[in-house]
Amino acid sequence: MRIENIRIKNYKILKDVSLKNIPGMAVFLGANGAGKSTFFDVFGFLHDCLTDNVRAALLKRGGFKEVISRGQKGPIEFEMKFRSAPDEPLVTYELHIDQDNAGLPVVSKELLKYRRGQKGRPWHFLDFANGSGHAIINESDYGKPGVQEEREQQVLDSPDILAIKGLGQFQKYKQISSFRRLMEGWHVSDFRIESARSSHDAGYAEHLSDRGDNLALVAQFMHEHYPGRFQKVLMKMAQRVPGIVSVKAAETADGRIILRFQDGEFKDPFISRYVSDGTLKMFAYLILLYDPTPHPLLCIEEPENQLHPELLLELSEEFREYASNGGQVLISTHSPDFVNGVQLDELFWLHKENGFSKVVRASDDSLLRSLVGEGDLPGALWKQGFFKGAGPL
Repeated sequence: MRIENIRIKNYKILKDVSLKNIPGMAVFLGANGAGKSTFFDVFGFLHDCLTDNVRAALLKRGGFKEVISRGQKGPIEFEMKFRSAPDEPLVTYELHIDQDNAGLPVVSKELLKYRRGQKGRPWHFLDFANGSGHAIINESDYGKPGVQEEREQQVLDSPDILAIKGLGQFQKYKQISSFRRLMEGWHVSDFRIESARSSHDAGYAEHLSDRGDNLALVAQFMHEHYPGRFQKVLMKMAQRVPGIVSVKAAETADGRIILRFQDGEFKDPFISRYVSDGTLKMFAYLILLYDPTPHPLLCIEEPENQLHPELLLELSEEFREYASNGGQVLISTHSPDFVNGVQLDELFWLHKENGFSKVVRASDDSLLRSLVGEGDLPGALWKQGFFKGAGPL
């Protein structure tokens, strides 16, 4: 999946923000409070709306009044244009969230449409408002001469449930089902070192959780079922962390799974609670990036935390390689060292204007293009203040 354009209206500090032609790897800079975390939370919010419902996603963030942009009445609006594969058509998903007369949240508009060619009216594969609407059931005939769309009316159990959640369970709605699977696959990282150090009851986990608290289980799964990929992770660990020669997920006598790291200088391995924060975080990132079933979208905030500055250039290459293999990676950072490994057309920065966030594409700045073209590193230019309003602190 590749999100090419996104527009956000009335979501917290993002009163009206649009990004177009988003690259496979996009890195976002900005001063504290400029809106980077809010931008990343948009993807977490949409994921929560899908996995639960809109009301629960809003309550998790303080309710509708805390989420809607200051001074605005609504609705909260999202529009994404994306391709599920490079040769697939551009799909538009639009979602509006408002309140009913009783002050309860509702999906006031939900639309999924695409156009195969440059001409012709796009079919609305899904078109819902306030809990009812229609979906197309003859989508395989789309684009055939003279064929008209065949609609099926549907009513949802509640107006705060996304239609893609309910209808996406049925294979006859192929486009809806495909988009639901893509959104379910988003990984919005909230990685926490203390969670990753925890042990787990023996069990099973294929994918790293947002907090990383199942790291040992995922390492065990990858070791047992995808040994080739796991060996690549260990090879990268040996290159990045001096002394580390192996990592194993071991079961304790009381049935818990823990990570054991082997340092070549010592006879006995040591468990994850005793390794450095940086070692554990690098291992978690590699497990995430070498997932046998990659996430269509990764959102990573401040990957530089706990990592040595010299590792950041290599980490940026790892993220770029992940994106080049079909995923998409959105990253926020406060590290000029990390930005030095980023290309100018991958960089955006956020700044406040009249209390709300604005987004600037770095490659649109002629001075930055000229300086980088002459050999200056973007991280160094950022540190020197050439990214106006996006100081590194």
